[in-house]
Amino acid sequence: MKTNTIFGEDFLLQSDAAKKLYHNHAAHLPIIDYHNHLPVKEIAENKSFENLTDIWLRGDHYKWRAMRTLGVHEDLITGNASNQDKFRTWAGSVPHLLRNPLFHWTHMELKDPFGLDLYLNEENADHVYQHCNAMLQEPAFSTRGLLSHFNVQWLCTTDDPCDELEYHASIAKDGFPVKAFAGFRPDKALQISKGTEFIAYIKKLEIASNTVIHDLDSLLVALKKRVDYFHQVGCRISDHGLVTMPSIFQRNKILESDFKSFVENNGEKVFEHAELFSGYILMELCKMYNEKNWVQQFHLGPMRNNNTRLFNMLGPDTGFDSIGDQLQGQHLADFLNELDKNGNLAKTIIYNINPSDNEVFATMTGNFNDGSVKGKIQFGSAWWFMDQLDGMTKQINALSNLGVVSTFVGMLTDSRSFLSFSRHDYFRRLVSNIFGEEIEKGMLPNDEKWVGKIVADICYHNAKSYFNL
Repeated sequence: MKTNTIFGEDFLLQSDAAKKLYHNHAAHLPIIDYHNHLPVKEIAENKSFENLTDIWLRGDHYKWRAMRTLGVHEDLITGNASNQDKFRTWAGSVPHLLRNPLFHWTHMELKDPFGLDLYLNEENADHVYQHCNAMLQEPAFSTRGLLSHFNVQWLCTTDDPCDELEYHASIAKDGFPVKAFAGFRPDKALQISKGTEFIAYIKKLEIASNTVIHDLDSLLVALKKRVDYFHQVGCRISDHGLVTMPSIFQRNKILESDFKSFVENNGEKVFEHAELFSGYILMELCKMYNEKNWVQQFHLGPMRNNNTRLFNMLGPDTGFDSIGDQLQGQHLADFLNELDKNGNLAKTIIYNINPSDNEVFATMTGNFNDGSVKGKIQFGSAWWFMDQLDGMTKQINALSNLGVVSTFVGMLTDSRSFLSFSRHDYFRRLVSNIFGEEIEKGMLPNDEKWVGKIVADICYHNAKSYFNL
């Protein structure tokens, strides 16, 4: 079944200089994956996957969106069809995805780790399915086997403040060389506009923190206890998914009394100061992060769950989100400035989902770098819809032109799949090609050692130094 595909050892490397940079300086570096959504329980239990659909299609809303666009019925995507029929349908979809990043990602993942150098299609679907299913039964293809195969040094998951982190603690104790750190993601603690759903979450937070929450101060005590607990278990990174940064964040008496009344009445009325509440709580959380010397991340801009009918049927993170078009700059600047002027600004990574904000975010980082840490404020890797060749290139070019790309902490997977670490290889090839192309054009020095060090720093060493984990 071998074919002569485009996915050879020099894939994406369009010059001799790019090939040298990649093969000599980037290809074999360990991976630091500082933001993902991997289920840590599956790492702790060293899960083996029953079949290729289980490891490859489960939870992958990128693939789901593409199949829906191609007219595939939902039963063959998230429904009751057999795993093999779901895979056959996906395989039959792949030839129609030329120029979509899924075409590249799919074949890179088939080649590594499965060793298949072919173009996936309906005709070879059953062969691929059987070949990969057999390999998945081997110890090297369990969750831990795959992490070791991809040379992952450490990863950071995404965890709610109420999580007990027992699986992170278990991994830390049992000597597995790949470290799994928790990431503090308190989004639900800010979403007071959800009313009774927010109150239900507060009750969970009360149990997790052993704190009765009846006003703003007790809420902050509860969150501080969870920050302390996460820190004790090894967490050093927080993350927040927001439409925009809050524009107001100063506590006042009205906020205090209205929040207390809101909790007493179990969230049955609309809370009229939702942005002020989320802004104030987020500001106080950021002060806690700074005290702990954590890194804070802000993912800004998506429009989520746009299809109400299918959201009600399938739930969130199932493929019905879009790029938002909100204005981001002023709110972000005001929030970071408030932290900075009072000495409370931690190391920060900002991510935009709308490519029109690339230059805004790239210049924003320079406003708050203060010489205390190399690249203290980072323009994060191209995110979500931008996590592809064009999006990553534009993000790198904006950072290069308007900031200092040599301090960039590089790539992450932002993924739920144990096969997605090939995205680090994708990124490393792209970075090597960008620098190599400019060497060939005479725009950068033809000095492999010099440029190679910068490529290696972007791909690994900067993140290792920045997170200090």
